[in-house]
Amino acid sequence: MSLASGSSGNCYYLGTERYGILIDAGIAARRIKRDLKEAGIGMEMIHAVFLTHDHLDHVKSVGTLGEKLNIPIYATRRTHEGIDMGHHSTKRLQTSRHYIEKGTPLQLRDFHIEAFEVPHDGTDNVGYCIEADGKTFTFATDLGEITPTVATYLRKADYLILEANYDEEMLRTGSYPAYLKERIAGANGHLSNRAAAEFIADNMNGKWRYIWLCHLSKDNNLPELAHRTVAVKLAEKGITVDKDVRLTALQRNVPTELYLFE
Repeated sequence: MSLASGSSGNCYYLGTERYGILIDAGIAARRIKRDLKEAGIGMEMIHAVFLTHDHLDHVKSVGTLGEKLNIPIYATRRTHEGIDMGHHSTKRLQTSRHYIEKGTPLQLRDFHIEAFEVPHDGTDNVGYCIEADGKTFTFATDLGEITPTVATYLRKADYLILEANYDEEMLRTGSYPAYLKERIAGANGHLSNRAAAEFIADNMNGKWRYIWLCHLSKDNNLPELAHRTVAVKLAEKGITVDKDVRLTALQRNVPTELYLFE
C-alpha cells in the first residue's frame, strides 16, 4: 500500500497477515496511523521503518514513530547522521535507532531485506529488495540513473516500485530555475519517465507482475503522462499493459488500495 509518494511525502506499507513494515515515513504519524487504520491495519503490526535516505519528505515522522511508538527505525549509519544534522524531527532517535549496511541481508520476522546503493544527493541513499512469503518487492525511489547495481536488484523483483519523477519536456519548459532543473536531471537527481520506461521495456522478462511508478513530481509530471510513456514503450516491445503486466502511477497524496497477493 502506498500512503504517499512524491516530494510532499513518501510512505509505503508492506505486510503479511501477521507483521508489517514501512518504507520511509515522510508524512505525519497521525496520517500514517489513520490511513493504515482505514485499511484495517493497526500500528501494533508495524515492526520497523526502513529509510531510503535523510531528505525530509522521507523522514518527517521518524522521531514520533521511533521514540513515542517504539518502532525500530532502520537506516545506514550515514543516513542516521544526516537526520541528526538536519533537525528534521522534533524527537531525536535514541533507543529506536538501528543500523543497516548496503549489500548485507537482514532477516526481520517474515521479511528478508537487503539495501542497495542508489545515486541521489541525500547524505546516503538506498533502495530495498524485500522478500516475504516467496514474493520479492524492489523499491527504487529518488535516483538519478539506473546503475548496474540498481538494475540487478530491479530484475530480481516480482513486484517493482520504480521512480518516474518528471517528464523531460515539462521540466525543460517549466518555471524551475536552471540550477534546480540541472539537479533534477543530473545523475544524482531523479529518474525521468523516459528513463524508467526504457529500462522497463528493455528488461521485461515475464517476472514482473505489477509495476508502480512512484515519486511523481507535482510540477513536472502527470500520472497519466508517466503511465502512457511506459505503456507506449512496452507496446513497442509487444507487451500490453493490464494484460501482460499491471502498471500504476501512484498518486502523490492519495493512498492506494491495500493490494492483496495470494
